[in-house]
Amino acid sequence: MSFLKPDPPQPPDPIRTAAGATATNVGTAVANQQMNNINQITPQGALTYNQTGTFTWNDPTTGASYQIPLTTATQSLSPDQQNLQALGMQSQTNLAGLAAQQSGSLQNLLAAPMSLEGVSTPGNWNFFNGFPMTQTSYADVGGQQRSLGDAGQITRDYGPADNFSADRQRVEESLYGRIDPQLQRDRQALETRLQDQGIRYGSAAYNQAMDDWNRQSTDARLAVTAAGGQEQQRMMDMEAKRAGFQNAAQQQAFQELQQRGMFANQAQAQDYQQAALRAQFYNTGQAQQLAQNQAAFNAQNTLRTQDLAERYAQRNQPINEISALMSGSQVKDPSFITTGRENIATTDYAGLVNNAFSQNLQNYQTQSNNANQLIGGLFGAIAGAGKGMASDRRIKENIHKIGTIFAPGAVSDVDNDEPKRRAAYVRDVDQDEQKKLPIYEYSFKADPTSTRHVGPMAQDVEKLDKEAVFTRNGVKHIDKTRLGSILKVA
Repeated sequence: MSFLKPDPPQPPDPIRTAAGATATNVGTAVANQQMNNINQITPQGALTYNQTGTFTWNDPTTGASYQIPLTTATQSLSPDQQNLQALGMQSQTNLAGLAAQQSGSLQNLLAAPMSLEGVSTPGNWNFFNGFPMTQTSYADVGGQQRSLGDAGQITRDYGPADNFSADRQRVEESLYGRIDPQLQRDRQALETRLQDQGIRYGSAAYNQAMDDWNRQSTDARLAVTAAGGQEQQRMMDMEAKRAGFQNAAQQQAFQELQQRGMFANQAQAQDYQQAALRAQFYNTGQAQQLAQNQAAFNAQNTLRTQDLAERYAQRNQPINEISALMSGSQVKDPSFITTGRENIATTDYAGLVNNAFSQNLQNYQTQSNNANQLIGGLFGAIAGAGKGMASDRRIKENIHKIGTIFAPGAVSDVDNDEPKRRAAYVRDVDQDEQKKLPIYEYSFKADPTSTRHVGPMAQDVEKLDKEAVFTRNGVKHIDKTRLGSILKVA
């Protein structure tokens, strides 16, 4: 894993990309047209496709010209069908002449109006005159009971306005009056005992003892508060039970009034149903009588309709015969099957080009970010390490190699030109494997938080530059000045 930054990818040329996409689309369209122009031959005829020319289309974006083929579809009849077509045309000619001869007889038929003498009369509307009206109302059976007597008011609150807070406060003040003197005596006794034991004010032991006393004091005061709350809750429960008893009595009175009202309404509903049944019986009989009259009326009209249909048939028959002679018959056109439409999917040329550029650009950005973060972290660690930083492998744990910094010392002096410098850098790295400086992620054994760090090992730096490492108290340290020179080369 090296940290040479790659060159950024070149963005695609939009004109060349558009030209490639247009050429691909035009080629695909022409191929689809040729694949779907399927010649067909059936017993009735044939359908054929032939290219009859080309059309020149100029791309307005790139100026490129494309030759688009033009196709003509030709439909022809088989010899037998062509013979039937000729005979059919001759038959139509003969029938048209016969119809012209017979049309003269229609003059006498149409000169006289059609007579309706002897046709049945329509239905008699007198069947419905004086027919009784439908009953739409019935006798009043009385109104429903819509209100009840007064069952008393519901008790919606109880107890004093302060919810016995004053009583609770009296209880708490009484208990506090009993325990406060004792708490003060206990505090003074504790302070005296600590002084006798030689524990100074503000020391850790003194603060621990006073913290224990404060917790005991707080527990005692919380117990007083809890006792006051229990007394307040007891008094509230007594008032709640008294209010619940009153509401239960009110609910019982309300239910009794409600039952009397329901009994009265049930009786009224029964009277209403009886009146409704009487009205329904009357209307059912009336509807039955109306249906009988309607059936007689419809039967008379049906008979008249049949008589008129026969008269019109006699008058229209000669006209229909001449029309049939004039219509003739036609030879049907050949029927062709619906062939499958095969389509070649258009290649998204522009999308492929742009996707490839996006992927190359993303890879370049990822590699650049990784290199910048790692090298930036190393320089940050060097800047905050004083003259030297302890980097002995023996004082570290959980060590994982994450990369390598190439440090060929002569590269920075070869040429300041970036392309030449990069080429020399890669050549020297391939030729001199001893100039690679491994980079690790690790934590210090003496660190209880196991914080992770990134950097080199003193033993590896010593292989590149012995002057960049010195020993202090048996631990190898890296000289940040000499190490900075190595890293700047990379």
